[in-house]
Amino acid sequence: MLADGSVVTWGDPHWGGDSSQVKNQLARVQQIQATEEAFAAILEDGSVVTWGDSDWGADSSQVEAQLARVKCIQATHFAFAAIRLDGSVVTWGIPDYGGDSSQVQEQLVGVQKIQATRAGAFAAILADGSVVTWGNAEGGGDSSQVRAQLVGVQQIQATRAGAFAAILADGSVVTWGHPYFGGDSSQVREQLVRVRQIQAADRALAAILEDGSVVTWGDPSWGGDSSQVREQLARVQQIQATAQAFAAIMDNGSVVTWGESSGGGYSRQVQEQLVRVQQIQASAYAFAAILDTGSVVTWGNPEYGGDSSQVRAQLVGVQQIQATDRAFAALLEDGSVVTWGHPYYGGDSSQIQTQLDRV
Repeated sequence: MLADGSVVTWGDPHWGGDSSQVKNQLARVQQIQATEEAFAAILEDGSVVTWGDSDWGADSSQVEAQLARVKCIQATHFAFAAIRLDGSVVTWGIPDYGGDSSQVQEQLVGVQKIQATRAGAFAAILADGSVVTWGNAEGGGDSSQVRAQLVGVQQIQATRAGAFAAILADGSVVTWGHPYFGGDSSQVREQLVRVRQIQAADRALAAILEDGSVVTWGDPSWGGDSSQVREQLARVQQIQATAQAFAAIMDNGSVVTWGESSGGGYSRQVQEQLVRVQQIQASAYAFAAILDTGSVVTWGNPEYGGDSSQVRAQLVGVQQIQATDRAFAALLEDGSVVTWGHPYYGGDSSQIQTQLDRV
């Protein structure tokens, strides 16, 4: 999104990189959301414009009349769910993976927030703190076994592989979905008290407690086991995740990582540079940290954004970083953009660089 509310796209043309057919409609854009192969943009008037692969959510023609007064959109890999100003929900995309909410439509009243697994399930928090789920049952769409526990829900987080974790008003946590990928938290249930925030990788979850300590569960190899760094995880302020690893920012600006080493869990080579870290962003396989100086430190899979050496000199005065699965884009203080990572996934913006000078 540019400053004037117009949109510039690049990358695989079939998966949303080519927005030429809807370019004239993309004015005064407020928010953009994405499935695996399509985009949905909310305009200033609350209408929605979609583009990309028609089967994966780019074709919203069947619900076009309902897409009015939309305030927020969430997405699985396969489908979109839009919350309207009146708290109702409109869904489209692949039906079995979240695009069809007809079986729970009457329950979707007063919806406050929606969270999604990439595996094809949605979870909506209603105004009374209860939860409604739909989509792929194995990916978190079936919450019947824990429905009675889902009372006073404050926040929901989701793993991409198919599990949800809900923080209740008393700081306890309820999980459901694929048991190995975070849906089963029974081994750490007694530790999950006074939880203030949860972050998710593809197959694991990490909860920050009120005292700044961290509890993890899910696939051990992909961040579910943090035992080797447990003593270092004190006074944690924020956690970010790739598909396979976690990175925690401490209150002194240092960083602790764990999980699959090739996916960002190993940061020893840049550890001395990770001081006074303000913010961390993640692609699926690499991390990028913004320091208080406005410079950037990256690590993880080199091909997918972990190596920013070719653009290091340009990464000055960085204000914000965003990521695709395998590439990064940094917004500088002068409004220009610097990209790196896999060129096919957005790491090469050379063809539209002149348009990225007024973002």
